Amino acid sequence: MKNTLIIASLTAVVALTACSDVKRTPGTIYMPDMAYSRAYESYADHSNLAEKGINYNSRPVVGTISREEDMPFHIPMDQPGDTTNYTASKAVPNPYDTLSKTDMEEAERLYLINCGICHGDKLNGNGPLYKDGAGPYAAKPAALVGDAKYEAMPAGQMFYSVAYGKNLMGSYASQLSRKQRWQVIAYIKAKQQASKAKAAPAPAADATATTK
Repeated sequence: MKNTLIIASLTAVVALTACSDVKRTPGTIYMPDMAYSRAYESYADHSNLAEKGINYNSRPVVGTISREEDMPFHIPMDQPGDTTNYTASKAVPNPYDTLSKTDMEEAERLYLINCGICHGDKLNGNGPLYKDGAGPYAAKPAALVGDAKYEAMPAGQMFYSVAYGKNLMGSYASQLSRKQRWQVIAYIKAKQQASKAKAAPAPAADATATTK
């Protein structure tokens, strides 16, 4: 009975001590920054971090891209008066050259929203802004179908024009993602090929008669 009383008393003392509000020095932590990391808002002021020995500027590491993001277009925009990079963009292939039926329908939707107002739903340059010369634009936009210049233009050069703008057309980089730009260009190329196939003359019938 005496031993039980002693054990109960010690247990009560330990419990009361554990619940005490007396602050004690914790043990040593091997990597405190990992155990107690401080969260910083992306757009908050980080000017005081360098004073604390923290190297953080809220920018991604050079050469990296976000998860699930398309590979960047590696050709920069030309300086005014220069066309070196515009010419070099001809060699860049379309990574989305072949589209599924669903992607083609989406590419057509994106084209009609962003491009059709100028180039027309038939890609003939006769969109609502030109409207056979009766629209607000006096100059007819480029005919993407039916004009040999644009039918021969490589996909990479089209991407350059859409990304950075060319002549009277401004940049669509803020309206269309990289993938969407490539998809729209694949849609244009598909329409160009369909137009060429339709316009190609039918093969002549063999007039040689076979007789026995």
